[in-house]
Amino acid sequence: MTAPPAITNARVWAISWPIILSNATIPILGAVDTAVVGQLGLAAPIGAVGLGAIILASVYWIFGFLRMGTSGLAAQAHGADDAPERTAILLRALIIGLMAGVVLVLAQAALFWGAFQLAPASPEVEGLARDYLTIRIWGAPATIALYAVNGWLIAVERSRAVLALQVWINGVNAGLDLWFVLGLGWGVSGVASATLIAEWTGLLFGLWLCRDAFGKALAPALARLRDHAALVRMLAVNGAIMLRTVLLQGAFTTFLFVAAGMGDLTLAANQVLMQFLSITAYALDGFAFAAETLVGQAVGARAGRDLDRAASLSFRWGIGGSLLMAAGFAAFGPALIDLMTTAPDVRDHARQFLPWIVAAPMIGIASWMYDGIFIGATQTQAMVRVAVISVAVYAVALLVLIPAFGNHGLWAALMVLNAVRGLVAWRIWPGLRAKITP
Repeated sequence: MTAPPAITNARVWAISWPIILSNATIPILGAVDTAVVGQLGLAAPIGAVGLGAIILASVYWIFGFLRMGTSGLAAQAHGADDAPERTAILLRALIIGLMAGVVLVLAQAALFWGAFQLAPASPEVEGLARDYLTIRIWGAPATIALYAVNGWLIAVERSRAVLALQVWINGVNAGLDLWFVLGLGWGVSGVASATLIAEWTGLLFGLWLCRDAFGKALAPALARLRDHAALVRMLAVNGAIMLRTVLLQGAFTTFLFVAAGMGDLTLAANQVLMQFLSITAYALDGFAFAAETLVGQAVGARAGRDLDRAASLSFRWGIGGSLLMAAGFAAFGPALIDLMTTAPDVRDHARQFLPWIVAAPMIGIASWMYDGIFIGATQTQAMVRVAVISVAVYAVALLVLIPAFGNHGLWAALMVLNAVRGLVAWRIWPGLRAKITP
C-alpha cells in the first residue's frame, strides 16, 4: 500500500476551489432557461418552465443522498487503497440512480398528477408545464446517476473534473436552448429537450471522467457488487443521510411558510435575503467537500493523525471563508439587495434584516463543516441525532421568538437552528472520533 499524500493547506484548497466554482454555476442553468424562454414575450411559458423545473428539482432532491453517501464510502475505500471496492461503490450507486430514474419515468403520470394537485396553475401554464415535464422526465436516470458520479469524483480528489462536468452540462444546455427555442421555435419543448440532452451527455461525460474505475479493478468490483455487508452499510449510510436531509428541509420550508404568513412585503424581503444564504452555502460547500474527501481517506487508511489534521485544516479554511463572506455581505449587502429588486419598499424592508445575513456565515460554518467531517467518516446516524435535536430546538425558538420579535424572531430562530447543529456536532464528535481509528 502506497503512503497517502500529506494533508496540507494546498491540498485542501486544490479540492475546494473547483467545487466553489462548480457550485457558482448551478444557478446559471435555471437562469438561462428562464432568459431564453422569456424572449418569447409571453408569461405562460416562463411560468411553465419555472414550475416544471421546481417539480423535478423537488423530486430529484430526495436522491441527493447518493452524492454524499458515495463520497464518504468511496473516500474511505480510496484511503484504504482498495481499488475494487472503490469501483464497486460507484457501480452500486450508479445502479441505484439509474433504477430510481426508471421508476420515476414509469410513475410519471401519478407523479405529475400529485405535483399539480399540490401546486395548481392556470390551464395554459399547466398544459405547457406538462409538455416540459413529459420530455424532461426521461432524463431522470441520468440526473440521479450523476449524483453518484459527482460523489465518486469528489472522493478521489477529482474536483476539477466535477467543475468540468458542470461546465459541460451548462454549456450544452445553454447552446441548445438558443438553437431549439430561438432558432427552431420549439418554445417550452425546446427548453426541456435542451436540458434532457445536457443531462444524458453529462452522464456520458461523467462516466468518461471516471474511466479509471473501469480498468483492472472492474472485474473484481463486479464480483463484489452483491457483497451483503457492503450493501447493508451503503443502505444504512444513505438512509440516514436521507432522513437527516428531510428533517432539515422541513425546517427550511417552515421558515418560508411562516414568512408567507407575515405578509407579501416580508415574504419578498426574506426571499431576497435567502439568496444570500444560498450563495453562502454554495461557496462554503467547497471546504466541507474537502473535509469529506480527506477525512474519508484518513478513516480508510486508519491514519488517526491525518484524520485530525484533515478536520482541522478544512475547518480553518471554512472559518476563513465564512469571515470573508460576512465581511462581503456587510460591505456590499445593500448594493446586492438593490440589484435583486427594484421595489423601494422591499429594498428598505430587506435592509432591516441584513445583519442576520452578515452573521449567518459565522454562525453556520460549524454545522456545515461538521456535516463534511461526519459524511467523510460515514457517521451518518450521528447526523440524524444532530438534526433531530436542532430541529426540535428550532421549533421551540419559533414559538418563543416570533410572537415577541416578528420577522427578527424568525431569522433568529434560523440562526439558532444552525448554531445548535454546530454545537451538538462539536459535542459528540470527540466520542465518535475515539471509536473510529487510533
